[in-house]
Amino acid sequence: MAAITINNTPLTVPDNISILAAAKLAGVRIPTLCFLEGLDAIGACRICVVEVEGAKNLVASCSVPVTDGMKIKTNSGRVREARRTVMELLLSEHDGDCQTCERNEDCELQKIASDLGIKSVRYEGQKTAAHLDTSTPGIVRNNGKCIKCRRCVAVCNITQRVGALFPQARGFKTVIGPAFDSDLAGVTCVQCGQCAAVCPVGAIVEQSHVQRVWDALENPKKTVVVQTAPAVRAALGECFGFEPGTLVTGKMVSALRRLGFATVFDTNFTADLTIIEEGTELLTRLKTAILDKEPVALPQFTSCSPGWIKFVEHFYPELIPNLSTCKSPQQMFGALAKTYWAQKVGKKPEEIFVVSVMPCTAKKFEAQRPEMNDSGAQDVDAVLTTRELGRMIKQAGIDFAALPDDNFDRVMGVSSGAGDIFANTGGVMEAALRTAYEIVTGRPLPFDKLHVEPIAGLEGIKEAQLTITGTVPEWSFLENVTLSVAVSHGLGNAEKVIERITTGKASYHFVEIMTCPGGCIGGGGQPRLTDDAKRKQRIKAIYKEDENKKLRKSHDNPKIKQVYGEFLKIPLGEKSHHLLHTTYTVRERV
Repeated sequence: MAAITINNTPLTVPDNISILAAAKLAGVRIPTLCFLEGLDAIGACRICVVEVEGAKNLVASCSVPVTDGMKIKTNSGRVREARRTVMELLLSEHDGDCQTCERNEDCELQKIASDLGIKSVRYEGQKTAAHLDTSTPGIVRNNGKCIKCRRCVAVCNITQRVGALFPQARGFKTVIGPAFDSDLAGVTCVQCGQCAAVCPVGAIVEQSHVQRVWDALENPKKTVVVQTAPAVRAALGECFGFEPGTLVTGKMVSALRRLGFATVFDTNFTADLTIIEEGTELLTRLKTAILDKEPVALPQFTSCSPGWIKFVEHFYPELIPNLSTCKSPQQMFGALAKTYWAQKVGKKPEEIFVVSVMPCTAKKFEAQRPEMNDSGAQDVDAVLTTRELGRMIKQAGIDFAALPDDNFDRVMGVSSGAGDIFANTGGVMEAALRTAYEIVTGRPLPFDKLHVEPIAGLEGIKEAQLTITGTVPEWSFLENVTLSVAVSHGLGNAEKVIERITTGKASYHFVEIMTCPGGCIGGGGQPRLTDDAKRKQRIKAIYKEDENKKLRKSHDNPKIKQVYGEFLKIPLGEKSHHLLHTTYTVRERV
């Protein structure tokens, strides 16, 4: 431990933590722009400078560790003037246009400038040259707004291991973007949106579908249907001042109805459906390998995270056979909405407009994949991020906090708690185990409250083993088989899992991969800025939603039984294969 003083207040803190972390423990907020929790600090922006007694120069609090006896001032006149100078220099070249910027009132640069009391900028300089990159379905880049903080570089290269963004040139001419001034469509980018999630300004945002949705809602020839992902209900409230992790499911449904959606369904319904199809696929692969002793691609990887799918297509195409062929819940919903539900309401596929509300920018890319039109039309027509839905609600003048709770429409709106936990890292795996174990043994999973603790939480890679005993006759070949599973979140961790498998250091039957840190609750389209504290609160809310439901297992959902009885017939059957399963593409790595 180190005995230090911050602003004349004595404090004992763990040795070698940063001054920034020590100040946080003392209840002192130091502004930052380049700093990202969990990644090595680079001290690039200099907004976090503090004064340390005995030091000649001000030091970057994010990258300098405390030492015993250190005396720190975080708000001296010298510190305040240095921060104002740095901020004014940033503002002098920032092509901000705050009044019309998408990040107005949600901009860290704007907030820090306000907190520092900056009313005018003393420096008149050349503005950064603007280049608007709209080349990809999920992400928009505007170099004119970039402040070169390098957060996007850190998350793309270290957290996600994709490497689409780099600093190029030097000084004022520095550009943050793909190599050789390419647009994102010209390089390997998985559209995960983590760059947009950490960008402190409006330099990287999602490709907006808001106007597309307004137009559809006002088109009398379209029947507009909306589906909402499980992660959205634990984060949407943050757009309206609610504490992170506040469940706003009922208010969300009310808001969607007031926006003009005549039918409000739940993606959790097709999350349950995914478990039936994906679980059956896994059991079929195990049967082929163990009973028939024929070669089969194991482990089976989950396929509900589109950034992960694109990552495999670019970086590990040899693992494509290991991917589940199941479409994601979003795409299963779109296909069923334009076939099964369309038949119920007497509509043609092209007359139905399907809107998804997702925590994810990669879902925008996924929706326009050429494989995703098995209904006879594009299965999902528009994808809104959580942030975009928040903006639409505000545009409509809806008082979100005052809304009553409403319920989803029932045909494709009934779901189990297993569908809810798709939002969390480890949730898809747990949902699959709940169903697969009960199918094989006739008994529930042997875990308290049906939670599989080894695969819960924010550890980057999690493993669990489950020995199957007391099987029903049909699955007797699995008697005493120890099922080995793994879970990872963040593509950097996915790379580590793949390395374990390919080098023989680990052997699994089933692996869940989520593109974003924390899973969908930390998606690239969620309210900013997501740190581990917010992830934990959202995860807790999702587990609460699950635990409060009477239905907690996908195979118990009566509406899932109904869709098979009336339409799909059997899992992995001909109709399921056509509508609910897909193929993947080997992509060039650029």
